[in-house]
Amino acid sequence: MKNSTEAINKLGNRFGLAKDDVVITTIMEHHSNDLPWRKHCKVVHIDVEDDGHLKLDDLRAALKQYKGRVKLVAVNGSSNITGLCNPIHDIARWTHEVGAKIFVDAAQLVPHRRVNILPNDDPAHIDFIAFSAHKMYAPFGTGVLIGPRAAFESGEPDVVGGGVVTAVSLDEVHWSGPPDKDEAGSPNVVGAIALAKAITVLEEVGMETIAAHETELMEYAYARMKKIPGVVLYGPTDNLKNKVGAIPFNVGSMHNGLVAAIFGSEGGIGLRNGCFCAHPYVKRMLKISPEEDRRLTAEMVSGNKADMPGLVRASLGCYSNEEDLDLFIEMLRRIANGNYSGEYVINRATGIFSAAGFAPEIPANLALYEPGQHVVDRFPSEAS
Repeated sequence: MKNSTEAINKLGNRFGLAKDDVVITTIMEHHSNDLPWRKHCKVVHIDVEDDGHLKLDDLRAALKQYKGRVKLVAVNGSSNITGLCNPIHDIARWTHEVGAKIFVDAAQLVPHRRVNILPNDDPAHIDFIAFSAHKMYAPFGTGVLIGPRAAFESGEPDVVGGGVVTAVSLDEVHWSGPPDKDEAGSPNVVGAIALAKAITVLEEVGMETIAAHETELMEYAYARMKKIPGVVLYGPTDNLKNKVGAIPFNVGSMHNGLVAAIFGSEGGIGLRNGCFCAHPYVKRMLKISPEEDRRLTAEMVSGNKADMPGLVRASLGCYSNEEDLDLFIEMLRRIANGNYSGEYVINRATGIFSAAGFAPEIPANLALYEPGQHVVDRFPSEAS
């Protein structure tokens, strides 16, 4: 598999869900742990608190309400936006009590914390788990799906071709056993080896060491960010041990895309911005009303993403240090004070900001649109 997204889609295709079945998930999920389930059955979304934590009492109530129909609880191990870690083993125990299984999207969790799926006879064990190699410092192109062999022995593979069969004639097909049965085509051997090496290195460093390092860096960053007027922080900023290194924020009324563009162009600092493939969660964190949500959705669907809501996110890795954060915080202070020099333009069709006059060197056969197309708004610096 190429990534966690493909792994989750494979599980959805092979899990044997019927239209009347229920999958319980949350509004804090990456789209990859939401949309695949919608294809197969009824999906129930559990809400979050204002600070981004999952409403665990609501989850337990939903398990009780749909007992007998709920087949799977699909929850992330850690949010890719707020970094909040869910109590996956507690959730697993509650899920098994109603006869359902649990899937954990661990793409954001495994690079930052040790994960133990536990033996199958432990009530808190994890039934299925997926993650991506590129989140763990290995190359793009490899995804992992772990689950009981029995779950993949029956039924037909969702992708067929070379490598999934024992024998084929013009009249019949005999499928291989798992995992070969669900791995059609030539495997990404180099990617698998690179992932194994990345896991080995992380284990040598020590996941507990990485976790402690990240917590120290977040404490260092939040203590300084709180002192900058106009900076709005999302999610918890204290008691950070149950949170991995993701720091979401905004700067006053500035567009999140503009803030990220200034960081990149004038600070040489790469930050993500937008909704991070988790639109419902971001809108919830921003307290966007249903009416405003419908208006914004209509604009985006019509081809205008200029007002697309979002956050800016700084992400910490095991290699990050206080010097990195000092540079980030100084640039953040400059932006919050209006002390930047460039002029920026927005592409309304994509919602992407860039420095005025910047034209990346893209070969004609790779360009999706003409440079500058749909650019209508200009944002000069306050200092100019």
